Amino acid sequence: MIRRRPLLSVFLLLLAGLVLQAWLNRLHLAAFPGIIGAYTAKEYCSCRYVSGNPAEYCAAYVEQYVPISTFHDDAERKRVTASGMGSSQTAAWLGPRQGCQLQEQADPL
Repeated sequence: MIRRRPLLSVFLLLLAGLVLQAWLNRLHLAAFPGIIGAYTAKEYCSCRYVSGNPAEYCAAYVEQYVPISTFHDDAERKRVTASGMGSSQTAAWLGPRQGCQLQEQADPL
């Protein structure tokens, strides 16, 4: 088969390598959706409430290649919620000495 279809053989070998690499890194890949919302919420909260920058500047500062689906800035409570790739994360301003911190999320069953 390799002599008759060398391109197909190379493609199948690369595909098998990719599947093996994904399997070996499955825990890291499973954590990736949570990182999108967490990064956006935490960095925006820090930019806005710790550094005191305007909302437009902070929105541009946290913009990523992978888009977020929902974003909510509760200026009254100084809480930021961002959702991306099916995961929602919230960061809240704790005070001038503590800054912003990600809030615990309940694990869906």
